[in-house]
Amino acid sequence: MLPKPALSPLAQTLLDTCMCHKTRMAARAITRAYDEALRATGLRATQVSVLAAVGARGALSIKSLADSLEMDRTTLTRNLRPLEEQGYVVLAAERRHRSRMLTLTAAGHAALREALPLWEAAQRTIRRRLGERRWPAVQEALAELTAEAQPASHP
Repeated sequence: MLPKPALSPLAQTLLDTCMCHKTRMAARAITRAYDEALRATGLRATQVSVLAAVGARGALSIKSLADSLEMDRTTLTRNLRPLEEQGYVVLAAERRHRSRMLTLTAAGHAALREALPLWEAAQRTIRRRLGERRWPAVQEALAELTAEAQPASHP
């Protein structure tokens, strides 16, 4: 059997310099840290973000929520399903223009209140690891990256 050829220099350059690859790796590492911190609640970091977005904005449509979270509606719907099943959110029947309004229930507010101290602990840990000087720079760079990566037609 012939040995596998070595990874080509171009492929290695891709792995070393690709913005998509690097940000996805970083996102997975950060998500794991938050998921671990939130484990006791039974919620994942993505679910806490959804609960927080609905809690912060009140009743809103799936489209508005998806836009605010920079998430496609299919992914958002998949993330909403367990939250609906647990009674944390209510998705109202279709209204005008086929929009469905999403609201946080009392149980959803309670779940978010339970998750917040654990989220804060995860946030402190990541902040400590990055260092106080790098934290604001990373936050700003991520905000700029998100804004700049939007298609021109996106609000």
